[in-house]
Amino acid sequence: MLSVSSAPLAEKMRPIDMAQFRGQSHLLAMGMPLRQAIDGENLHSMLLWGPPGSGKTTLARLMAANSKTHFIAISAVLSGVKDIRAVIEQAQQAQQLGNRTLLFVDEVHRFNKSQQDAFLPFVEDGTLIFVGATTENPSFELNDALLSRSRLYKLRSLEDSALQQIVEYALATHNRQESETIEIREEALKLLIAAGDGDGRRVLNILDIVLSNRELNGVVTLQQIEVAAGEKSRRFDKGGDSFYEQISALHKSIRGSKPDAALYWFARMLDGGADPLYIARRVVRIASEDIGNADPRALQIALSGWDTYSRLGTPEGELAIAQAISYLAVAPKSNAIYKAWGEVQAAVKSGRSYNVPEHLRNGSPNYRYAHDEVEAYAAGENYFPSEFGEQSYYHPVERGMEIKIKERFEYLKKLDLNARSKR
Repeated sequence: MLSVSSAPLAEKMRPIDMAQFRGQSHLLAMGMPLRQAIDGENLHSMLLWGPPGSGKTTLARLMAANSKTHFIAISAVLSGVKDIRAVIEQAQQAQQLGNRTLLFVDEVHRFNKSQQDAFLPFVEDGTLIFVGATTENPSFELNDALLSRSRLYKLRSLEDSALQQIVEYALATHNRQESETIEIREEALKLLIAAGDGDGRRVLNILDIVLSNRELNGVVTLQQIEVAAGEKSRRFDKGGDSFYEQISALHKSIRGSKPDAALYWFARMLDGGADPLYIARRVVRIASEDIGNADPRALQIALSGWDTYSRLGTPEGELAIAQAISYLAVAPKSNAIYKAWGEVQAAVKSGRSYNVPEHLRNGSPNYRYAHDEVEAYAAGENYFPSEFGEQSYYHPVERGMEIKIKERFEYLKKLDLNARSKR
């Protein structure tokens, strides 16, 4: 650990070897590809995609330290092309001396296309091992060329068990270094973990504020965590229910078509200091996941609730979110789109990158323009890659608007069968 006492606790507690790293077992458990690469000192260029405080920077540092690789870190928020050139020159000098360089780029999605392109030749020729960190979906934010040269690893928010281990280790280290015996009460630990919201850095920052209080009297209390965490984390766990349990109860009440219960949990979360915008975003998600095309108005109303709150704020805008919640609760339910999207994503992830069929490419003379066909439908036409074959993912239910959609589907399938039988 760092010996600089003035450093933030999150920096002091930064792991110095893989044994101290907590979380991300889906990537770092023994036998997993990334763990094998780290242990075997066989590093490759990669992108670490995950939420704040999930360990992206720490993991990059551990990779370099474990493989005795020169480590350089830059932030895309603060750096430009001049800085990129400077770190490449350092990497080239290290290469001439027979040393490898790991370049860690934090917030890599903040770089524009030309800045991202500047790395490509040096990733390609092995001058540096590129490790980019991002909180945004790389598929939307990064160049295809950089994506194709980097393996993507998705980090998750830290689980409660990992956060608890981090807190316990931090307290034990603090006690050893300061010759103190400070404990944390169970209810205080629960609130600290809930306030951290999967972010290890935030947990340690809150704990750091508490530990700086010279009047602890050997114990960290619930009230001290409440004050250090701030107003928005004030009462998420006071009633014995964690933040995620309450949002789960809200979601399930809407899914179960119980508007009164849904409104109750909404009020509970607001009373506990939850951010209404977080709830508004979750309500929009519910509109697609649990209602979908059974009532397309649900998504519009959920978005209107979000927009209204953004304009009016608290408390006036909270009523619009409540209106959206009650509407979603009584709307007909369908998870057909949710299931279809999951199946499509799984198929794409596990399959090849098939080419677009010739007749669907720009300017193809073999494309059938649907509006010129009978009923504006090119009966029998295939829109999937020919090697993949036609697939069926979306299966409308017998509820709400999807009854009509299902009827339309069945009619179009008959047109396809008739057209193909005549070929």
